[in-house]
Amino acid sequence: MLAFRRPQELANPLVFFVMAVSLFPLGVSPEKSFLAPAAAGVVWVASLLATLLSLDALFRADHEDGSLEQLTLAPQPLFILVLAKVFAHWLTTGLPLLLLSPVLALMLHVDEGLLGVLMLSLLVGAPVLSLIGAIGAALTVGLRVGGVLISLLVLPLYIPVLIFGTGMVQSAAAGMDYTSTLAMLGAILALSLTLAPFAAAAALKISVSN
Repeated sequence: MLAFRRPQELANPLVFFVMAVSLFPLGVSPEKSFLAPAAAGVVWVASLLATLLSLDALFRADHEDGSLEQLTLAPQPLFILVLAKVFAHWLTTGLPLLLLSPVLALMLHVDEGLLGVLMLSLLVGAPVLSLIGAIGAALTVGLRVGGVLISLLVLPLYIPVLIFGTGMVQSAAAGMDYTSTLAMLGAILALSLTLAPFAAAAALKISVSN
């Protein structure tokens, strides 16, 4: 509900995602022989950057109106509240990116048989982007240059997700078994789901106390 009160913040990552993918053929090459092999990487990088664009607002409104301090003092464990915020972030950012990805992938000449694999990789990988990003957002909440610092903090942690996400599609395109890559991506999701809410909760307490 809080997110839908700011429709411009919801639209910005989606518009960026569409523009980034759409401009790639114009800036490089519109040839199918070039775009098809690179399409998975383009969609993944664009979705990663679009997620980064939306992370600064994850806890910012709560910090500005003082409710973040009340959340840290609430009787409920803070990591549960963080997990709820991350889930809401994925619903308003990750899920729309997931639904848009097949349309943009077709524009990049991705084979229709690979669309399911691409969406599966984003379904498993996009929540990891939100979970890891929550740690950076919690550490930089209240800072004027928080968006820049979030990028510096979380981009190195996004690299394994990007590698395995694009690797799934590339393995499927080559006719190879991609279940091992999917298993690695699922393991990263399980690890992030286990550790990231606690790390973000601790970071929020540090940020609020300062």
